[in-house]
Order: sequence, then structure tokens, then C-alpha cells
Amino acid sequence: MAKEKDEKKVTKKTVKKKDNKKSFIEEVKSELKKVKWPTKKEMAKYSIAVIVFIVLFGLYFYGIDTFFAWLTSLIKGL
Repeated sequence: MAKEKDEKKVTKKTVKKKDNKKSFIEEVKSELKKVKWPTKKEMAKYSIAVIVFIVLFGLYFYGIDTFFAWLTSLIKGL
């Protein structure tokens, strides 16, 4: 008799967990339908902007690094 109660508890918990997972997945799908995805034109624009900023920041840090390398060699040379 005690085993039957334990089995029922396990079954209820298992079903509840499956329902929670199924519910979660359904909610995720419904939320993803609400997302406004960018168009190809917008993605191209954003990608170009990101590449331009990467290049600009790369050049900026290259310049700073070169300046401090030059400054360090100048100080060591004294």
C-alpha cells in the first residue's frame, strides 16, 4: 500500500515536470513570434557599422600602442 502511494507521487511529479517543460517551450515559441526580426537590408547596415567600428578602434589602439612603444624606447635610450 505504501509502495502504491510512492508510485503515484512519482507519477504526478513526473507528469508535472513534463507539463512544465512543455509549457515553457510553448511560451518560448510564442515569445519568439513577437520578436521583430531585422530585414536583410538592416542586417547589412548593422554589419557594415560593426566592421567600421572594429577597424576604427583597431587603428586607435594600434596608434596608442605605437606611441607608448616609441615613448618607452625614447626613455630607455636616455
